[in-house]
Amino acid sequence: MKSLFSNLLFKVFVAIVLGMVFGLYMPEWFNRIFATFNALFGQFLSFAIPLIIMGLIMPAISDLGKGAGKLLLLTAGIAYGSTLFSGFMTYFAASGIFPSLLESHVNSANEVAESTKALSPYFSISIPPILDVMSALVLAFMVGLGLSFQEKSTLKTAVKDFQIIIMQVIENLIVPLLPLFILGIFANMAFSGQVFEILSVFLNIIGVIFALHILLLLVQYFVAGIIVKRNPLRLLATMMPAYFTALGTQSSAATIPVTLIQTEKNGVPEKVAGFVIPLCATIHLSGSTMKITACAMALMILEGVPFDLTLFAGFIFMLGIAMVAAPGVPGGAIMAAIGILQAMLGFNEEMIGLMVALYIAMDSFGTACNVTGDGAIALVVNKLTGETKS
Repeated sequence: MKSLFSNLLFKVFVAIVLGMVFGLYMPEWFNRIFATFNALFGQFLSFAIPLIIMGLIMPAISDLGKGAGKLLLLTAGIAYGSTLFSGFMTYFAASGIFPSLLESHVNSANEVAESTKALSPYFSISIPPILDVMSALVLAFMVGLGLSFQEKSTLKTAVKDFQIIIMQVIENLIVPLLPLFILGIFANMAFSGQVFEILSVFLNIIGVIFALHILLLLVQYFVAGIIVKRNPLRLLATMMPAYFTALGTQSSAATIPVTLIQTEKNGVPEKVAGFVIPLCATIHLSGSTMKITACAMALMILEGVPFDLTLFAGFIFMLGIAMVAAPGVPGGAIMAAIGILQAMLGFNEEMIGLMVALYIAMDSFGTACNVTGDGAIALVVNKLTGETKS
């Protein structure tokens, strides 16, 4: 029971239910309390996002430069390629499915956005960020790449300390408060009478993404099966214990022991599996990329925001890099992606809140897709490096 109440997905589910109840049945003065919290928390998020980008991306990129040998470069290249494939596959599939699927709901998000004026906060505080998101991204890449070529650096130590501080902020402040932020959003939507339409949209989006993540795993193992000349379905079946473990833990890191065992059962030697699986648990988030890309497109369709392949191509390339920096906590990938959603796709606070709710609702499936795909990468890396199982 204690484990259940500490589960982020459970907290978000409770927050959505309570938000609906409060918005439908509680008076306006009560719901304005949550509107006030959302206004304050939204300002804090805007302030923190550039710092989160710098705190996560700088050390992640600098670490990739450590002893950049053949195995590291090969694994990182394949993982990034898999992440990009996931993003572009999702774009083409979702751009063909979502417009007709969400056609009847296109105006709902705009109506919700307009109706939020009915619940004004009691007060708000302006907390301007110290630099904008794009400046933070460029600075993080510049510093991270520079540090990757340095063996010993005082700045690298400072960057690591800054990463620890940002992780503490995410784990101890932002993530615990996210359910309350989502509660306020759904209370607002329920108060305005739009919540049930939004929930029906959520179910449609989740159904499409679930089907896409199964398709992605089949493609990954089909390619791996061709390269290693083995039955892809048998290879995938061997990885199912890792898949179901990830469903329960919602953590790639916590699933590493099971992923390692099943990868070795697929014939990957311990030397390769012991390197590739822990590394991919950090840098290979194809399932998370799929969820973020699909959810972003769905919300843009609902808001009537125009998009095209050029816009999403740049977004997917940047998202693939940001996923390397995603912290190993439930919902960590969406935290790393918020800055890019704002800077490249123009997401506002309401859209970010809906993104977080959608993402966390599918967090288990995304994590399971990530770790199961790690096994396919290990098979390919092993084949290309010519290692044999002892």
